[in-house]
This record gives sequence, structure tokens and C-alpha cells, in this order.
Amino acid sequence: MLTLTDLSYRVGGRLLLEKATAQIPAGRRVGLVGRNGAGKSTLLGLILGELHAEGGEIEMPRRWRVGVVAQEAPGGGITPLEAVLAADAERTSLLAEAETTEDLHRIAEIHDRLNDIDAHAAPARAAQILAGLGFDEPMQNRPLSSYSGGWRMRVALASVLFSRPDLLLLDEPTNHLDLEAALWLESYLKVWPNALVLVSHDRDILNSCVTHILHLDDRRLTLYSGNYDFYERVREEQRMQLAAEATRVAQQREHLQKFVDRFRAKASKARQAQSKLKMLQRLAPVAVPREDPSVVFNFPEPRELRPPLITLDGAAAGYEPGKPILSGLNQRLDPDDRIALLGANGNGKSTLAKLIAGRLPPSAGRVARAPKVTCGFFAQHQIEDMDAEATPFIAMSRIMKDARPEQVRARLGSFGFAQEKANVKIGDLSGGERARLNFAFITHDAPSLLILDEPTNHLDIQAREALVEALNEYKGAVILISHDRHMVELTADRLWLVAEGKVTPFDDDLDAYERLTLSERARGGNGRSRKSERRDGAQKRESLGPLKKRAQEAEAMVTRLNAEKASLEKELAAPETYSDKKKAAELSRRQGEIASRLAAAEDRWLEAQAALDRESAA
Repeated sequence: MLTLTDLSYRVGGRLLLEKATAQIPAGRRVGLVGRNGAGKSTLLGLILGELHAEGGEIEMPRRWRVGVVAQEAPGGGITPLEAVLAADAERTSLLAEAETTEDLHRIAEIHDRLNDIDAHAAPARAAQILAGLGFDEPMQNRPLSSYSGGWRMRVALASVLFSRPDLLLLDEPTNHLDLEAALWLESYLKVWPNALVLVSHDRDILNSCVTHILHLDDRRLTLYSGNYDFYERVREEQRMQLAAEATRVAQQREHLQKFVDRFRAKASKARQAQSKLKMLQRLAPVAVPREDPSVVFNFPEPRELRPPLITLDGAAAGYEPGKPILSGLNQRLDPDDRIALLGANGNGKSTLAKLIAGRLPPSAGRVARAPKVTCGFFAQHQIEDMDAEATPFIAMSRIMKDARPEQVRARLGSFGFAQEKANVKIGDLSGGERARLNFAFITHDAPSLLILDEPTNHLDIQAREALVEALNEYKGAVILISHDRHMVELTADRLWLVAEGKVTPFDDDLDAYERLTLSERARGGNGRSRKSERRDGAQKRESLGPLKKRAQEAEAMVTRLNAEKASLEKELAAPETYSDKKKAAELSRRQGEIASRLAAAEDRWLEAQAALDRESAA
């Protein structure tokens, strides 16, 4: 068990954690959530021992190995496969010792231990993980020095997954992944057998992979059972109950105060007034959790244009003469299109986006554009390349050269940059704020087409939801490249698959695409045929029925008991309850009974879900 007790930590005089306490049992998969800047990454640093709390304790079993993705991407002449295999320090050490030792007794011990840790299967397991993250067999055997930083970070992620630590800490692991690798990682983490603390703003991963949500808010930690959607419902119910209780208490305080104010000076009522005053002093205000501040995305309405906006006629695109990355492109884009591009990184999604945006000329064929079509293009490098010394107002004034200052401020305000925030140096803004500022930049002239290349990397869940809402209200066309499945499902109504140098419509949904992707990547690791996989899949679906029913029944029981618990807590919080001592005692007894039943129900749910996950992965 990982135990955090009364942790306190401050940065630059500001408290990020204050007596924060939580317990994470072995085998629990926990999603760590909270607003940007709340201290989630700081908490991981404290658990790792990289940072030191000014108060409190962190305890875990001494034998636990803690795994985290290395901040420095691996490089050099070794291959991805060699780098991942080297992550199992014990296996590497034993194999090296076996090559040098001449002690026959020690050689026997080494081989016994290698058998115990299943060392002979390690290369196949490493290859399977790398395949899931997008490395086919030739890529697994190329030197790491030939890869970009993003691909080397995938090797770092593969290494920590391969090492199977007792406690795995992951901080936004999908930021360096495409949708295909993110889907594979989601399926892998669903059956992770050991303790996991996952910081992520990806709602799908938080819904499918975790058994608990650990919420960091107002410097404290609160652990909730269930996935993110369940946590969100419970938290909103609690907030509504506390808001109602706060209103009732405020009304009672007002009534008591009026009595005290009216009668405290009258001798005949002085004793009663003093009694009411004591009641007033004992009646503490109810603290209601604050709602997360709203995030603003307000895209201007583009001018209305006739279809088509853009037509590709036999077009090709690439960066070297005679070596097209994409060819034979025959696509049409209309003003109301919402298109998501599918396909692994390196297949040409960004190349297609640049071609459509007019940033890359066609190397063959023709690209026809409507006369007044304009394009807003969002890319990650734009955030990194911003002038850190300029303020949002100065930077926006450079873009809106002929605009009056009040027009510049109005544009910034429509993306949540009020006057105070508009005058802060860009280098002092958070990643999410800079992403919003970039949206303000690229939409200043009301473009008729938005092309968004991984727009959510710096956005938290609330900001992502706000972006989804803004995109759905936007009147122009959208082309989206994103590893965030939730965003793709809520904004795109057409899917284009970019693969093998071509762009083709994908006429099924993302569930079908996920099955296709996982099937192909599994074959990359084990070489099985599609026919045998389909047969095994049908048999598995039939065998999983009883387990699914068991898990659903257990979850329903947890939901019902949580509702009963909340109702009892509301009754016990009401002062009038204690006028009937017998009733109060009965409610307290039932509260204890419900708490015990809830704990048992949660265990049954977790056991059922774990069994279902194991069978699903088998």
C-alpha cells in the first residue's frame, strides 16, 4: 500500500499541498486529477523522492520498485528493442553474470532465477510492447539515434511498461502518442496488474483504465471509487447536497441573528437572546466545493461560402522531388465538414493538413480553392515558438496590425484573457493558457476552415470540453488530428484514413477502428492470422458474458449504497435530527452498517472487474 499522510509542500511561498492524505492499496489503478497548476506533477515528484515535503510522510513497502518514464529520451546506437530489454535490470545483470562466472553452482542459480522471471520470453514481450506503440519489426532494430525525440519518448514509455514495476507513475503518457498508440496503451493499462497512479486529461483513459480517482483540490486529496464519469457524478451530487445544506444553514443563521439583534437589549428576553447567540456560534457555515473556473473558447463566425471549399484532384505531396508521401488524392472539403484524420504518425496526416492549408504545394495533380477561403492552422510548435517576453496584448497587436486597442482586447477577452491576464508575459502563462492564446491568434480573421493538429496536449479536461463545445458551434469546416478519442467522437462526423500513401474514407466508427488497430498491432507482436483472431474473439465474447454481468451487478450495488450513504449523511448533518436521540442513534448505526457494506461491495466490484480485465486480456 502507498500511504500519503499529512503531506505539505509549497513552491515560492504558495502552498500546493496542505496535510494531504490518501491510501492507495496494491493493485489499484488510480487516476490523479485536478486543475492545471494544482500540483499533480509535484505529488508524483514527492512520491518518487525527487522532491521533499516540508511536512508529512510517504510510506510504501520497501520491496516495491517504482517505475516512471525517463525525462531524458534514450538515444545512441542501440536499438529500441535493446533499450527496452535493458530496462529489466535483474535479467540484464543475470545474463551478464552468466557469461563471466565460472562457479557451476552460481550458474545453476542464475538459470533457475532466469526461469523464475520468464527471461526467455522477454524479447517477445518487449517486441509486443514496441509494436503496440507503433514500432514494427524493422523499426525495432534501427538505432535510436535515427529517431525523433517523440519516437524516443515512446521507447522510454515501452521500457517502463516492460520493467513491470510494483508502482507505476505516468504523467500525461499520451502526449507523445498518436491515436493508434493511445488506443493500444489504453488497452494495455486496463489489465495492468500492479499499483498505478496516472495523471491524464484524457477522459477515455480515465474511464476505462482506472479503479479509483484521486482528486487534488484546494491543497487536499480525496479518493473516489470508480472511473472518471462516476467520480464526476458523485462529486456533483455532493456539491449539490452541500449547497442545499449551506443554504439551509445560512437561513437558520439569519433567523437566529435577527432574534439576537432584536431582543438582546431587552431584559425580559436577554436570556433567550444569549441562548440563541450560543446556538449561532455553534452553527458553523457549510463549505461548498468551488466549481472549476470556466474556460473560454469563442470562435468568430466565418463568412458564408459556397461548396466546395477545397478540392484535391489527383494531387500528390511530399518534401523531396520524386518521393511523394501521399499520392492519388481525390478529396473534397465542404463548409460544414467535420473530418478527423486517422493513421499512425509518419503516415502523412500532417503532410495532408499542410497541403489542404496551402502551406505545402502539390508535387502533382491539382488543389482548387474557393476564392475567399481562409484557414486557421493550430500546431504544437506554435505554442513553443511564442515570444516569451511579449504579453498577449502585444503579441495579438502584432497580428491585428490595423486594429484599435479595444478591438485587440475584445478578441483576447473572447478567449478568457481579461485585462490583467492580457498584460502578463507569455512566458509566465501555463501551457493551457498559451494553447488558448494560440487559438485566439489563428482565428482572429474568422477563418472558414480550422485545421487542428493535436490541439489538446496542454488542455485539462474542463478546457477540452469547452473546446469541443466551441468547435460544435463553429460555422466553418474542421480538420482534426488528435489522440483524444473523446474529442474525435464528439466533433467529427467523417473519418479519413491516411495510410500506405493514400487517403481513403473510413466508413465505420472509432470502435471498429480501435479493433482494427489493436488487431494489427497484436499481429505485429505475435504473427497471428486474422481468421484465428476472429474465431478466438467470438469465443472470448461468449465466455465473458457472466463476468460482465457480475461486474455490472457489483457496480450497481456500489452506486445504490453510495446514494444511501449520502442520504444518511444529509440527515445526520441536520441539527433537528438530534432532538430525537433514538432516531439519531439508529441513523448512526445505519451509517456504520452502510459504510461496511459499501467497502465490501467496492471490493467485490474491483474483484469482478479485475477478473473481467484478466479474461479480456488473456
